[in-house]
Amino acid sequence: MQISYLGIKLFGSNGNQKLFSERVDLLKKEINNFIFYLVIAGTETSQIQGISAAGINSKARKRTALADAEFLLFGASIDHKYKLPFLNAGVTPALISYVCRKLICASPIVVPIGIKEKPYFSHLIVENYLVGPAKCLTTGKSMNKERVLSLYKKGLEIGKSTKQPIFISESVPGGTTTAQAVMEAFGLNVNNLIGSSLINAPRNLKTKVIKAGLLKANLKNNFDSLDVISSVGDPFQAFSMGLLIGARLAKQSVVLSGGSQMLAVILLALEFIDSKEKQEFVDFVFIATTGWLVKDNSLGDLLDLITEKHNVNLLGFASPLNFKSSTFKELTDYEIGYVKEGVGAGGMSILAFLKGFSNEEIVSRCQINIERMKELGQISLNKDC
Repeated sequence: MQISYLGIKLFGSNGNQKLFSERVDLLKKEINNFIFYLVIAGTETSQIQGISAAGINSKARKRTALADAEFLLFGASIDHKYKLPFLNAGVTPALISYVCRKLICASPIVVPIGIKEKPYFSHLIVENYLVGPAKCLTTGKSMNKERVLSLYKKGLEIGKSTKQPIFISESVPGGTTTAQAVMEAFGLNVNNLIGSSLINAPRNLKTKVIKAGLLKANLKNNFDSLDVISSVGDPFQAFSMGLLIGARLAKQSVVLSGGSQMLAVILLALEFIDSKEKQEFVDFVFIATTGWLVKDNSLGDLLDLITEKHNVNLLGFASPLNFKSSTFKELTDYEIGYVKEGVGAGGMSILAFLKGFSNEEIVSRCQINIERMKELGQISLNKDC
């Protein structure tokens, strides 16, 4: 990750300075044109004890995505409905995304899938909320094929009709585990490369869970991306794969803002499209994440595995955002590794930097919002919430 431009760093081994600079300049020019999507999705995989830190317990994890979406839209608010879940350390990355989206004047579109509760705020409906979350991937039957195909087609239709570049972010408790399962289904050895919302990824637990799911899935030799999502994936992957493919068919740039979950989406898309189109497909697809997530270079190694498998050159961008100057424990916990990414924090902060805002300004606004969140009781201080 030696190459950098305007503080933004390149990860993955296939980039060069000229191409990187050209792509960063392109993002800079398109900041005001992006359509921003936050896909919040549910999978019962998140209910496995010890699999996720996106909420202190299984009850909290059921509402984490809704609380993240509400905060991204409204920030610290006296009228909040969803209390942000108690965390052992840190604070939701929705805080970073909210601060940065206000700076760049972005208006996110929330897409709830499998949340089992209809949000009170404006959102894009792609299926009935009563359908509920995907089943745990240990069943080998996360979703029926009809649902996966329907979500894919909805995303594809929206993507194909877009006349602007798009930005995709997510909040999916349990999503790094389903991302790993998808990658392993396609034969990638990624157990030591996939991160987690926990400071120490529960690798042994994830391996056990994924092995059980893939064994029950019994995928045949001619399986495709939809089969994989149906077996061990989640609703976010089905919809986002369609949205990505559709937007590229419409010749629009796409920012996939996140870590391994976004790499799973690009892998699913590359496995699904015609082999002759792959480099053209990824030419204007950008993986954008936080600097905290690429510290140990595992995300870069993961990116390399995918690009080597499909013989493409895909660029990954890491945000220069850091909280080293902060006196707030919730923020300095990011520097320790307790929280790394989510809700599009990496991509949103990159766009804020490209628009000319400083690290100090972002940190200051994050601190102001944390004080306000505490005043309003928006962060749960109870481990049972």
